Amino acid sequence: MMMQAGTTKATTQLVVDPVCGMNIDPATAAGSTDHNGETVYFCSKGCLAKFKLNPEAYFKGSGDEMSSGSAPAEHDHQAAPTSSTVTAGDIEYTCPMHPQVVQIGPGSCPICGMALEPKVISLDTPEDTTELDDMKRRFWVSAALTLPVLVLEMGSMLLSVDRVIPHAANGWLQFALASVVVVWGGYPFFERAAASIKNVSPNMFTLIALGTGAAWIYSAIALFFPSVFPAAFRGHGGSVALYFEAAAVITTLVLLGQVLELRARSMTSSAIRTLLELAPKTARLVAADGTESEIPLEHVKVGDLLRVRPGEKIPVDGNVTDGRSTVDESMVSGEPVPVEKTTRSNVVGGTVNGTGSFVFRAEKVGAETLLARIVQMVSEAQRSRAPIQRLADQVSAFFVPAVIAVAVITFFAWMIFGPQPWFAYSFANAIAVLIIACPCALGLATPMSIMVGTGRGASVGVLIKNAEALEVLEKVKVLVVDKTGTLTEGKPKLVSVVSPTLAEEEFLKLAASLEQQSEHPLAQSIVNGTTERGIGLVGVDEFESITGTGVTGSISGKRVAIGNQKLLEHLRIDAKPELMKRAEELRSEGQTVMLVAVDGGHAGLLGVADPVKDSAVDALRSLHAENIKIVMLTGDNKATAKTVAAKLGIDEVIAEVLPDEKSDAIGRLMGDGSVVAMAGDGINDAPALARASVGIAMGSGTDIAMESAGVTLLKGDLNGIVRAIKLSRATMSNIRQNLFFAFVYNVLGVPIAAGLLYPAFGLLLSPIIASAAMTFSSVSVIMNALRLRSARL
Repeated sequence: MMMQAGTTKATTQLVVDPVCGMNIDPATAAGSTDHNGETVYFCSKGCLAKFKLNPEAYFKGSGDEMSSGSAPAEHDHQAAPTSSTVTAGDIEYTCPMHPQVVQIGPGSCPICGMALEPKVISLDTPEDTTELDDMKRRFWVSAALTLPVLVLEMGSMLLSVDRVIPHAANGWLQFALASVVVVWGGYPFFERAAASIKNVSPNMFTLIALGTGAAWIYSAIALFFPSVFPAAFRGHGGSVALYFEAAAVITTLVLLGQVLELRARSMTSSAIRTLLELAPKTARLVAADGTESEIPLEHVKVGDLLRVRPGEKIPVDGNVTDGRSTVDESMVSGEPVPVEKTTRSNVVGGTVNGTGSFVFRAEKVGAETLLARIVQMVSEAQRSRAPIQRLADQVSAFFVPAVIAVAVITFFAWMIFGPQPWFAYSFANAIAVLIIACPCALGLATPMSIMVGTGRGASVGVLIKNAEALEVLEKVKVLVVDKTGTLTEGKPKLVSVVSPTLAEEEFLKLAASLEQQSEHPLAQSIVNGTTERGIGLVGVDEFESITGTGVTGSISGKRVAIGNQKLLEHLRIDAKPELMKRAEELRSEGQTVMLVAVDGGHAGLLGVADPVKDSAVDALRSLHAENIKIVMLTGDNKATAKTVAAKLGIDEVIAEVLPDEKSDAIGRLMGDGSVVAMAGDGINDAPALARASVGIAMGSGTDIAMESAGVTLLKGDLNGIVRAIKLSRATMSNIRQNLFFAFVYNVLGVPIAAGLLYPAFGLLLSPIIASAAMTFSSVSVIMNALRLRSARL
């Protein structure tokens, strides 16, 4: 496959894209790069990006062998794609918290220890669940082994288990079970902790490895060599307290946190994959001689004529050249009403064709299509949004070195100033400092509150995707809401019936009977509105659809017509001024109006609109009471948007925006440092949901919206946003209380463990007392978290 361009007087030498195998003209190539002294050309920026990641994967022979792929002048749409499999080792991975960290292939971030994720996700990107599966396996095995360790340790203190299992055997059983949990289950954490030390970047895993490692080593020495400990460290029967249960519990809890985090991130990537799958895999190419053939989507080029049949997805962006139809563009606009397409109308790749058929000219392909840009925006927004660091991570940068320093000072202080045996006291007290600093309560503080809080939210229809969403919701100052499906029902309904000459029942029977034969997007709304009123429909004779104006027919001997003003002009029927004035009033209220004529006279009007949700007014009033600014962001026209906003008391309206413009609008609102929440329900909302400080998806919306958001409201009820914010505030307050308990325990415990009270009172921290204190600290955190179950939302 030679990529070097060449020309002759008669023809243009085409070259082969090494990624997809497509023949392209170098003059119109989407991109190029130099490789081994040759210029390589590509049909799209996507192919160029893949090639740059691993050029050698696309070269199977010498340059001469590759040049044989050059083709004559005519563009070959049937070129077979290059046979190469994209693997995880071919892809750039980055850290969501530290985007400056980029490497080829998966791994862990050297700064925070988090698992890296693909920088660019495509359908070719393998979905790697290896780490998630590994963490789940480690968690379930560790949980199964930790439970009996807890029973053995707590039972010996509270339930007199020693009567059944001798104290010595109890210790050996704990050692056997906890060793598997700490050494095997916690191995990834020790590995990441070692990397953090090597990179001089202490993080949560440094803290975890320090605590669990010190607890396990101390307990193992106490079990194997109890005689090395001074009498002050001995309890009843001369035994030394063991901390195997603390090490096992912390390891298991951190494993649970990793499983939840990896699962949430897996859902994020699946959202992007779902977006990518909206585009069809093939397109129907119309050749110059009129013949049609199916080609892979990646072989479509700008200028190609493509046919779209009824019910098919439109493959790329373009402009209609022949035919007409209606297209469901809710993916782009969020509006539920299909849009009529005729010659010169623009169409968008990924949207769904209705019952008609048309031919269009491809204008944007590959990475340039609107769908591809939406995917790119969602992906970039998810990476660029810096997640709020866990408090444990922030503290660990100072806490870990401080604890190690205190332990070292303690060791040498006891060696220099302590009584005999110096080494025993030095070693025991230094280890005691590390043990007492073991973040058991700290490890429980956040996950317990999150666990109880998310459970409480689920009980009232508020699903929280991750702890970050809960943390951010508390600080929201601006709420951006989509109109359709969020403030409104998202389903057009018949809301106005006006007829000065006919009874409403007779008027609706004639109109709906005619509309049941129509393919117009709003026809079904009229039919449904009529049948819901208990009005039966009758048959239609001589039905006719007049393109672009409306429909006519004969019903029970009466000539009936429904459509726009052009239809009345076409039928030479005079429009009544009073009805046309009423039509303008209804349009100003956001309704779509259709004119109805019966037996040659203007008989009335029908108004269809997307009604505002009953809960919207109360919900927005409650949000205003929380000092939250409400902004409506919609793809609908300004008149309709302002009408809805006026009814609901919305502070600001941004209308007639496309998906990429929605994301830009969110960026502008966040520009002054405001914490912005975005509530939406459609595919077109996905980039904005990902860009916002926190995204809120309505449960009645699309899967893509829900997977792009941090919060999902199951009932699609705006009152759920109020509940979510109250839940966030209650949970974050609870976490702060828990962290206070945990830190107070450490702040008081570390100096005592170091021997601060020994010079004045001759007191050392007994391991038994330390164990009881650690238990009390953990229990206090758990009991406080459980209070969230009764939080008023």
